[in-house]
Amino acid sequence: MQFKKSDFYYDLPEELIAQTPAEPRDSSRLLVYDRVTGKTEHRIFKNVVKYLRAGDVLVVNNTKVLPARLYGSTLNGGAVEVLLLKRHNMDTWEVLVKPGRKCTVGKKIIISDELSLAVESITSTGERIVKFEYSGVFEEILERLGSMPLPPYIKEKLKDESRYQTVYAKYDGSAAAPTAGLHFTPELLSEIKSMGVEIASVLLHVGLGTFRPVKEDIITDHKMHSEYYEVRAEAAEIINRAKREGRRIIAVGTTSVRTLESVADENGFLKPCRGNTEIFIYPPYKFKCVDALITNFHLPESTLIMLVAAMTGREEILNVYRTAVEERYRFFSFGDAMMVL
Repeated sequence: MQFKKSDFYYDLPEELIAQTPAEPRDSSRLLVYDRVTGKTEHRIFKNVVKYLRAGDVLVVNNTKVLPARLYGSTLNGGAVEVLLLKRHNMDTWEVLVKPGRKCTVGKKIIISDELSLAVESITSTGERIVKFEYSGVFEEILERLGSMPLPPYIKEKLKDESRYQTVYAKYDGSAAAPTAGLHFTPELLSEIKSMGVEIASVLLHVGLGTFRPVKEDIITDHKMHSEYYEVRAEAAEIINRAKREGRRIIAVGTTSVRTLESVADENGFLKPCRGNTEIFIYPPYKFKCVDALITNFHLPESTLIMLVAAMTGREEILNVYRTAVEERYRFFSFGDAMMVL
């Protein structure tokens, strides 16, 4: 069956789009959906321990969000906003610019006395490939001049920028947070480990391709942007041992799912590797590695709700989302979570 984009639409009242993170992190709500029984339960996120058991492997994405939004101007004074998407090499990046008409090939954009960039080329989808010029350490300059790239549906200013990072964020490179991980606190992770649950870290630098709207009517015509991933030997070993012993692999977030399913062989086993993935998961899809999922509530008609639908079934996930709307769950990046068992 060929699905249309509209097959993944649901009505969402605007007031349910979360503008601020829950405080503390693990006080957000948790909807638990059991695929076998069809039963839905309503919990608080820290109750996630009730659905975990010794031997489970929780797979997290330890990417760190860059302060990737920069504000500058052209040489004739026109204001420009630059959003870093993906690093190609030390000084060359793929970026989004606003307004695009001011950023033609060869155009120079001044961010500050110590940082500027020149547009080298334009991709077929409108991103700019730019080369930065600076004196000093690029990451340190970015830390000073950049701001956190919150999604456009969040209108409120974030008081504490660390709240758009997971507590286990380690490697700089994302243009957006792997938001399912935002609910975990160090104390909750410690409790989970003490239960005998193993935690494996993979890396996927989240680009805006993950969140880019599906424009094509037939979803198979949609092309994902590539995102960089890494699976290290330690994580592969933990996951492979669990697969051999028939233990559950529980992915925290769609980015962890996409990493695991990009790398896994047909039996769900992994080899240490790194590369770029354009995997697009939608129904029907047979999961090779992932057995359960912790995720947030995603935008209508997005590739992310399609991924979750591949795990639950399309009608089932739309019913779950209708329930979440009725129960006044909070949606999107700073919203509540759901667990698919």
